[in-house]
Amino acid sequence: MNQWLIMAFLVAVLVLLAFYLSMTAGRLDRLHRRIDLAESGLDAQLLRRSGIALELASNGLLDPATSMVLSEAAHSARISSDRSIPERDIAESELSDALSAALDPEECAYILSEQGGPETLAELSATVQRVQLSRRFLNDAVRACTQLRKQRAVRWFHLAGRTPWPAFREINDQVTLPDI
Repeated sequence: MNQWLIMAFLVAVLVLLAFYLSMTAGRLDRLHRRIDLAESGLDAQLLRRSGIALELASNGLLDPATSMVLSEAAHSARISSDRSIPERDIAESELSDALSAALDPEECAYILSEQGGPETLAELSATVQRVQLSRRFLNDAVRACTQLRKQRAVRWFHLAGRTPWPAFREINDQVTLPDI
């Protein structure tokens, strides 16, 4: 009888351990999917932002030198999608810097007074906010996944498999625009 009690206890412990590992692996999988979706969303918003920047540079509302600088930064950010994440982040940060430099208060006042200017700045402002939110959402998911992957059970039982560690996106996405 004593032997059966010990066996039942060991089976119960193994079942609980298997249940815990299964739940943890499922949570880890969901976090990795959430990261993939967040990366796709961020990439879409970054492409949209570079497209709007190219439109702003080409519609004649900016002086030629500013248009050229903004166009080059937007083009560099757009073609950086084939590069590594740090290189992409640098290109996107340079676009943010170019947008901030090009859209000083005087320039924004002029753009707002021109035909099509308010719509372009409103669309750019909305996209800049979406980029910031997308990046925060991605970094929150990466933070949660990293914390889970650092747990002993996840490491000991290789619950993450061969999935690479997720990377934070460090982009300077602060672009100062006037309230529209």
